[in-house]
Amino acid sequence: MDGTDWFWWFDARDSDLAREVLQRGIAALYLIAFVSTLNQFRVLLGERGLLPVPDLLDAVRATERRMHEREARLGEKVGPLRRTRRRGYLGPTVFRRWGYSDAKLVGVAVVGVVLAASVVVGLPQLGPPWLPMLVFLAMWGLYLSIASVGQTFYGFGWEMLLCEAGFLVAFLGSREVPPPLLIIVLVWWLVFRLEFGAGMIKIRGDRAWRDLTALYYHHETQPMPGPLSRQAHLLPKWFHRFEVLGNHFAQLVVPFLLFAPQPVRTVAAAVIIATQLWLVITGNFAWLNWITIVLAFGAVGDTAVQWLLPWLPLDAIEAPADAASPRWWIAIVLLVTALILWLSRHPLMNLFSKRQLMNASFDRFMLVNAYGAFGSVTRQRVEVIVEGTADDPRDPSAEWREYGFKGKPGDAKRIPRQFAPYHLRLDWLMWFLPLGRIEENWFLRFLEKLLEADAATLKLLAHDPFRGERPTAVRARTELYTFATRDEHRRTGDVWVRHPLGTAIPPISLRPTHRD
Repeated sequence: MDGTDWFWWFDARDSDLAREVLQRGIAALYLIAFVSTLNQFRVLLGERGLLPVPDLLDAVRATERRMHEREARLGEKVGPLRRTRRRGYLGPTVFRRWGYSDAKLVGVAVVGVVLAASVVVGLPQLGPPWLPMLVFLAMWGLYLSIASVGQTFYGFGWEMLLCEAGFLVAFLGSREVPPPLLIIVLVWWLVFRLEFGAGMIKIRGDRAWRDLTALYYHHETQPMPGPLSRQAHLLPKWFHRFEVLGNHFAQLVVPFLLFAPQPVRTVAAAVIIATQLWLVITGNFAWLNWITIVLAFGAVGDTAVQWLLPWLPLDAIEAPADAASPRWWIAIVLLVTALILWLSRHPLMNLFSKRQLMNASFDRFMLVNAYGAFGSVTRQRVEVIVEGTADDPRDPSAEWREYGFKGKPGDAKRIPRQFAPYHLRLDWLMWFLPLGRIEENWFLRFLEKLLEADAATLKLLAHDPFRGERPTAVRARTELYTFATRDEHRRTGDVWVRHPLGTAIPPISLRPTHRD
């Protein structure tokens, strides 16, 4: 008997299309993420950025040096485990060894773009199973290097989700071998943690999720509304309560059905995909919804697709009927499966913990993480309005002009645009300012860049009221934003109604103002 006969169960013969969607879909999102990095990282985190990476690396090295000096003085011995824990806040990154420069960042991102594009068009999938594996592992390593030094601008759950998904789909193989069943099941496990974790964080969190009123507010107060968010907000309250019930069903019940036999598993995936599409058309959540859709497709069977779409030529992507997974490939998949199962113990316990963590990584490589979103719902939308003036800021008659952002609400008449799955990092963090400290270091540095009329920073904005010229002073105010009712919109054409609240940061200048 051939040794591989012991692994007759190893091949998922009904998942060729699922593998194709997983590989190309995750690669497409990596492509978007690397392009987003090329367009924004240097301005936000580069050598002259708002939170420069070189400063972060210098701080890490200084901290480690002080630790080693203290331990040498006290005669303590530093073990590998303790050293790893102390470095835990800075994940693995090529910039620790190579040093950071904007040119190196561009090189990392460009390589990532090329690799991701090759998978999107299907080139590595035509080779042996180790070829797409190496390409995905390279993308995972490059993006992990970026996210590890991205600080607050990369502190979102979908960053670690992209890393975890990229590592996992690396072991789906190529068309020379059937999809490995174990990796397909681990994809279901990832979707389960993603959805069930989000459902549990809501049930344990804000009572608005329990009394079914959360969607009375969410469409209006979400970080970055989309073109249809206002229409969704204005739907009747009974519909919003139905939305919450549907959300609870999709996140707390349906994930268990991902492990059921076909066709139940495909139906469960369809429910998750449908709910995610509703979120896509009613908001902008970077690639969170899109990656969930791609991963959920991992539970869709080829037989179900052929029944629904009989004209689809699945034979073009199927592994040969007589193809068998080689022993070395089986060994790699078994080792990866054992690793993922071992690392899953902490996220599993977290799902049922009374102190459930949201969007947390339990290992430095972001391989198996805990997820969740909107455990609490913001009831009011407070926006930070950034303004500048060319006049003396102490003059009561000074003209203050507003800077316009690409995704953040500003002009009352402007319909929110659809940006997802592209991620506008500056605009997203602007939403968090009123919820925490308005004097965040990065925001104060951002105001300084506006005073300098820094061209790179101004490119992140939709409107510079000074057309590249330096303002005399800038300030930050807060305003309450509410969606215009249908009557208000008919009368004024406004999408938003703005209510001034106060001054968050008084006028600041780089140079002395004119004195009489």
